[in-house]
Amino acid sequence: MSAPSLQARYTLPADVEAKRLHAVDQLYQLDTEPEERFERVTSMARCALGVPMAAVSLLTSDRQWFKQCDGLDIDCSVARGQTVCQAVIARAYDDEADALLVLEDTWESEFADLPAIRSEGGIRFYAGYPLRGPGGHAVGTFCVYDTRPRSLDAGQRQTFIELARWAERELQRSDDLERAAAVQRQLLPSPLGDLPGYTVQALCVPAFAVGGDFYDHYPVPGGAVFTIADVMGKGLGAAILTATVRSALRGASRMVHHVGAQGDIAEAVNSVAHQIADDLASTDSFVTLVHLKLHTADGVLDYVDAGHGFAAHVSADAVVTPLRGNGLPLGILPDETWSSHRVTLGPGESIVLASDGVLDLVSDGCDVRPALRFIAEHRDPVQLCNRVQALVADNPGLDDVTLVAIGREPTG
Repeated sequence: MSAPSLQARYTLPADVEAKRLHAVDQLYQLDTEPEERFERVTSMARCALGVPMAAVSLLTSDRQWFKQCDGLDIDCSVARGQTVCQAVIARAYDDEADALLVLEDTWESEFADLPAIRSEGGIRFYAGYPLRGPGGHAVGTFCVYDTRPRSLDAGQRQTFIELARWAERELQRSDDLERAAAVQRQLLPSPLGDLPGYTVQALCVPAFAVGGDFYDHYPVPGGAVFTIADVMGKGLGAAILTATVRSALRGASRMVHHVGAQGDIAEAVNSVAHQIADDLASTDSFVTLVHLKLHTADGVLDYVDAGHGFAAHVSADAVVTPLRGNGLPLGILPDETWSSHRVTLGPGESIVLASDGVLDLVSDGCDVRPALRFIAEHRDPVQLCNRVQALVADNPGLDDVTLVAIGREPTG
């Protein structure tokens, strides 16, 4: 059977195919680099089944793209109509078909004329199993190949299916992480739209798909509230805790500001520390943060530093002074309390709040002096964030990079 005839035979209904392709897109895996977690599956398959070739692939509307391809001398993708895997995808939607497709001798199959089979040293044995993604749709295949005819006994078939399900779990884990990353990005605040006389710039770049850093800001009567925080750890666990801390601190801060101008922002931090004490204890974690309120009329900043360690005031003549703060991180001592401090932001001055990831980019170890010089050289908040963004792009690190810069515009 020719390739066009094969493709016609294994074409899914348009509505099903549209949903399937959407599921492929939701994985955010197409054209990404190979990963060790998939290589472990293909390596195990080659060893356990005694085959020279194994692959994990995704099928788009027009191509089969290989996330992992071991032993196959091909490019990273082939035309979908030239693959056996198109049949595996179609069979996944046939209630009466066995999901596992095994061709003991491809020369004796309907796929005998495909280039990968009829070429010298081509594929003579094929086994493929569908990999399901979002919505249960068949997004790709797990396959093993051999250059000679062979068969799989019952035990080998079960082993192959278990390995395919392992690969499927890895794909689904990619989807879960990307969904979590999307939610975390959406939780970052929109730019402050109306803060006359001030410029605010911020960025948050996780080292991995999701991170343990966050920043927040929102207007309150008479000014705005800003937070930068770092939850110990990385990945999904830290991301869950960051969402908890952000939500709790927003709620506590708004309660304080309902009190009016006399409310102390330290009350919000103390309240949150009490609320999440059990969560931090049970997860053996802690949180560093700087929480501050800007009074826009006079530039007064009330702030709490809970062990964050890097916040600096930049004068109009480029003198950079670390903000005073000696509080412990949240979660270290159960009965710890925090107090607020005050600094005034004059015309042409700025405040910079940064995470450890920024220090790693511009400093050597724990020495903050290079970071202070770096800030002095990039006093403008926009320029500072752009420069840090460029450094992250050139030197991706192992720590999240988060920065908030608040500048008061010069007078005159």
